[in-house]
Amino acid sequence: MGILANWQAWCWLAAYVIGALVVALVVHYLLFKILTRISKKTETGLDESLATHFREPARWIMIFVALRLVMPLFVTELAEESPGLIELFQHLFGLVVIFLVSWLLIRSTYVLSDFVIRRFDVGEKDNLRARKIHTQLNVLRRIVIFVVIVIAFGTMLMTFERVRQLGTSILASAGIAGIVVGLAAQKTIGTFIAGLQIAFTQPVRVDDVVIVEGEWGRIEEITLTYVIVKIWDLRRLVVPITYFIEKPFQNWTRVTADLLGTVFLYVDYTVPVDAVREQLQKILRESKSWDGKVCGLQVTNTTDRTVELRALMSAADASAAWNLRCEVREKLIAFVREKYPDALPKVRAELEKSG
Repeated sequence: MGILANWQAWCWLAAYVIGALVVALVVHYLLFKILTRISKKTETGLDESLATHFREPARWIMIFVALRLVMPLFVTELAEESPGLIELFQHLFGLVVIFLVSWLLIRSTYVLSDFVIRRFDVGEKDNLRARKIHTQLNVLRRIVIFVVIVIAFGTMLMTFERVRQLGTSILASAGIAGIVVGLAAQKTIGTFIAGLQIAFTQPVRVDDVVIVEGEWGRIEEITLTYVIVKIWDLRRLVVPITYFIEKPFQNWTRVTADLLGTVFLYVDYTVPVDAVREQLQKILRESKSWDGKVCGLQVTNTTDRTVELRALMSAADASAAWNLRCEVREKLIAFVREKYPDALPKVRAELEKSG
């Protein structure tokens, strides 16, 4: 009844709260409006990243500051009538501070990620270092976010008196509990450690070309527990991260992205090998997929019917090597068919005259 009796004071308090919230939102709007305009005129990208990732946390921080400024007015009104409510507000504000600080730390990891991504572009032709940095950054960012969330959640729980008392009793049997939890979480801990190994030893990196389970694809995403491989036909292969620690796999871009490609032709013994070799050199010189490093043609095998020719060529990456192989195979076949049709594979037979 005391609170209702002093309704005029509460109306003033409500007006103060609404006014403070309006001022906070207006300041937030103007601040990020200016920051957005500045980011359009600069090329660093850092201010644009700050405006993108800090917009929402900054709004709620300003709202919190506005409410915190009018908090003394509530304390004055509630000091005599509801002292328990004051403690509740103070506890609530403490939880909000922990939440907002954690939110800012998490958003800061994304700002750092954007800054690094701009400096190390995976889209470049020679992107070995960029892929290395991206892989480490993605894994470390997830680790930091996980640690921040765990610490924030634990800190919030410790602000409750009953939880602290419960924690004291649990610590008395921490030895046995630790052993039990360790055994139960052995697989999880192993996966977490495997994620750290991937981040620092880097048997695979983001955008690496790999052969996993007989599938050709690129590493699209690396998390603490699994890796996403983008297959050539746009399927996604989800592989546990421990796979790349425990099992063998092919990494075509571990050191460099360039590859050697081969094309096999099966022709008759009458084929002029030198002419085919000259035609291969001509095809490669005219091709945009060839990197100009390796070009060769050799007789690698013979059977009772055909001769095996192996054309060897190099390309800047796996995609270019595939296109180059298809191009060379198609043009060499057309060359032999048009210039030396008698050199195509054939079956010989002898006819005996009877009588």
